[in-house]
Amino acid sequence: MKNKYTKIVTSLVLVGTLLIGLFGFNRDSRNFAIAKNLDIYYSLFRELNLFYVDSVSPEKIVKTSIDKMLETLDPYTVYIPEQDMDDFNFMTTGEYGGIGAVISKHDSMVVVAEPYEGFPAQKTGLKAGDVFLEIDGTKVEKLKVEGVSNLLKGTIGEEVKIKVQRPGVKKTITFVVKREKIHVDAVPYYGMLNDEIGYVRLKNFTLNCGDDVKRAILELKDKHHAKKLVFDLRSNPGGLLVEAVKIANLFVSQGQEIVSTKGKVSTWDKVYKAPIAPLDTIMPLVVLVNRGSASASEIVTGAIQDLDRGVVVGARTFGKGLVQTTRDLSYNSKLKVTTAKYYIPSGRCIQALDYSHRNDDGSVGTIPDSLITEFSTKGGRKVYDGGGITPDLEIKPQYFSSLSVHLIRDFMVFDYATHYVANHEQIPPVEDFKITDEIYDDFVNYVKSNDFKYESVSEKLLEKAIDKAKKEKYYDLAKDDFSNLKAKLAPNLDKDFKAFKEEISDLLKSELIVRYYYQKGVIKSSIIDDIEIKKAKEILSNMDSYNNFLDSNRTIKHED
Repeated sequence: MKNKYTKIVTSLVLVGTLLIGLFGFNRDSRNFAIAKNLDIYYSLFRELNLFYVDSVSPEKIVKTSIDKMLETLDPYTVYIPEQDMDDFNFMTTGEYGGIGAVISKHDSMVVVAEPYEGFPAQKTGLKAGDVFLEIDGTKVEKLKVEGVSNLLKGTIGEEVKIKVQRPGVKKTITFVVKREKIHVDAVPYYGMLNDEIGYVRLKNFTLNCGDDVKRAILELKDKHHAKKLVFDLRSNPGGLLVEAVKIANLFVSQGQEIVSTKGKVSTWDKVYKAPIAPLDTIMPLVVLVNRGSASASEIVTGAIQDLDRGVVVGARTFGKGLVQTTRDLSYNSKLKVTTAKYYIPSGRCIQALDYSHRNDDGSVGTIPDSLITEFSTKGGRKVYDGGGITPDLEIKPQYFSSLSVHLIRDFMVFDYATHYVANHEQIPPVEDFKITDEIYDDFVNYVKSNDFKYESVSEKLLEKAIDKAKKEKYYDLAKDDFSNLKAKLAPNLDKDFKAFKEEISDLLKSELIVRYYYQKGVIKSSIIDDIEIKKAKEILSNMDSYNNFLDSNRTIKHED
């Protein structure tokens, strides 16, 4: 700790001294302001360390100050310390050295949430629900998810000893797992929706994902004779801009502009055009998006829409039109800094115009009409900026009931699946598996036996309304109405389990399928009753309908 502190203080002293010496004392210059404030920062840190009543962690306090500083800019300019570089590399390459499993916090424990199919965790025998106790002799009961993750990751080829407690098994179980290079497929699933419509889902824009998408489409065309395509970018947070260009290039002519970037450093401004001959510029195409489709997903979707190359279906996208560049810092750390905005072929910027106009999930909220500018697609359709891509066919997002949300949040669905798997070696194939009345009733009894309780959001809001009414002395005038409404909104497990049986069954089905058939299985299952996919199939099955969406007289504008 002393060495780390010495390095930090020495660095601060050198930076402050060098900047003051370099920029001098010209009080009218911006450079003097930088040097002055860095000197203040160093002297404040020194005094804090010397005189604060308790000992302070130099690394923690400096990182906190950096993070808070960057928060005043935009959500995407972030500091990446050395210990977080594995996570950063995973986001850009889809690769890391580890055991291949998703882990999560469950009450005070860290558990295996999902082992990846075909990777060390699954091949060795780790299962979803296993509770981590020790990793290479280190007890992990007090660690956060990040701490456990760091212990599981490491040099490829090295072994890691993992002790777990499996629910329903009295004795602890120890696994020796050899770390491998974990590469999570950017294309987790592709297949045929019917005899002529192919389907490809892209999870993120990691290195070489464009080649994966190309291979998937070629296989669907060559082996399954796909004549039309549904390209699913829902909940895809983006990634590498160059991969977005490669994927858009699959569908548009060589030399066509796909995206351009403009920022403070004009020499970095660039226009990205389709660099090679396309794969197919004729195949009818539907792109699926939602609020979780961001960044590179919006580049591809925006290019497809602006060039009238396909029909966009779903919900308005996230609204992230900012380009980040990574800059190397000392001690193997990095700064991911926003350096430009990107513009799609119509000239629109997809970035939300105002960070304050965001939904709870961070996606684009309501934008006043006065701030919105009109643009035109290549074929003359009217489109608008303001944040995100508005689909040609907008489908309102589906929301879960309070009961479903609490069942997920309180791990009831997850824990029941662990209980079910322990007592059932297998389930029917994905296309045949259904949540029977017997399974559903067993789940309901399981939930009740665990003393599950929940509150509805409506009930909480009503309580606040009653408090307000009492303070304003209106409560007595509507006392009976309040009482009747409260009775109707009060959670009732038996009533709610009947009312929301369909959506709860879907959640339960997905959790059970992922235990037996992993990610490919759960995607294959979800396709069957997917509303957006059904609409995409309808559009692609009727070419008059498809062409009407691309008609030059259409206007594409989000209606709140």
